Amino acid sequence: MADAPKLFKVTIDNITIEVEPGTSILQAARRIGGDVAPPAMCYYTKLKGSGGKCRTCLVEVAAGSTADPRPMPKLIASCRTNVMDGMVVKNITSDKVIDARNGVVEFLLINHPLDCPICDQAGECHLQDLSYDHGKEGTRYEFARRTFEKHDIGPYIQLHMTRCIMCFRCVYVADQVTEKRVHGILDRGDHVEIATYIHKALDNDFIGNVIDVCPVGALTDKTFRFKNRVWFLKPVDAHRECSNPKCCGKTTLWYRGDEVFRVTARKDQWGEVQDWICNECRFEKKKTADWIIEGPTKINRHSVIAQGHYVGVQKPQEVLYDVMDGRKPKLLMDIHNVSEVNERGRDLSKIEGPAHSTDFIEK
Repeated sequence: MADAPKLFKVTIDNITIEVEPGTSILQAARRIGGDVAPPAMCYYTKLKGSGGKCRTCLVEVAAGSTADPRPMPKLIASCRTNVMDGMVVKNITSDKVIDARNGVVEFLLINHPLDCPICDQAGECHLQDLSYDHGKEGTRYEFARRTFEKHDIGPYIQLHMTRCIMCFRCVYVADQVTEKRVHGILDRGDHVEIATYIHKALDNDFIGNVIDVCPVGALTDKTFRFKNRVWFLKPVDAHRECSNPKCCGKTTLWYRGDEVFRVTARKDQWGEVQDWICNECRFEKKKTADWIIEGPTKINRHSVIAQGHYVGVQKPQEVLYDVMDGRKPKLLMDIHNVSEVNERGRDLSKIEGPAHSTDFIEK
């Protein structure tokens, strides 16, 4: 019997886990979950070569390994750096990381327009979530923002280059998932853009997947634009026997009432596509009769999509005590002594159902 492969021990924010050699710091942090996992705007597990561009996943390596415990002199991209045995990493416990991440978000928002109220990505935008956690109330940028001419790339996909953060995910999808790529990166510096060199439509059978991988509202579904908001829709898992052998046929249908407003690929808790789907499933099959319904989609992400959708909702993992290395947060005040409202032995969070007058001290 072959010996089991040696596992590396890595400590991230005071939490130690064992992972296989070759695992990136980001993937190791995702196994822990919660706030310990750094955000990622360009890295995508299914796309080879992705990562290392947005710099939102920067972490501090306090100890390189057991053999060489020296810290790394600079913050490193966790999506591009593999763990070493005995490595010690700081993410949310590092002031340097938080400060750098705030700076990266400010940089990403320099040219990104503040058009969330009219953007179809609102409510499921990763940049929206990131700016809520690390954004600032104002900008120091005093110059004109970038503007681009509108570019027609076909009947199904709308391109808004002003919102693009140059994560290159859509280019990797066209390279690795579709049979040919007609779009890419043009120009350099602040003139760089995603476009086709000669105006062409993106009409490959799997090109619709660029919509799912885009973390912002740069690539949106023309068949869904301005029809509804995602927080009014109810996601349902469904599948069908697709005629395309490369298509998994497993999707998420977005309902409002009995009408299917859009079809997307299924995503995991990190917002990444589980399996690619073809254009026929995405754009042309928008009737319930076309699908075999499996049941409501399980929502486990802190998103407005979860409002009013309670099936399978999971409480976010609380890693605060582990991150603080077993220490309890400092108690600033005892609410029982201050308010004199509820009894000392009464934990209102553990009451089944809403609290009533009988759960409080009568005055």
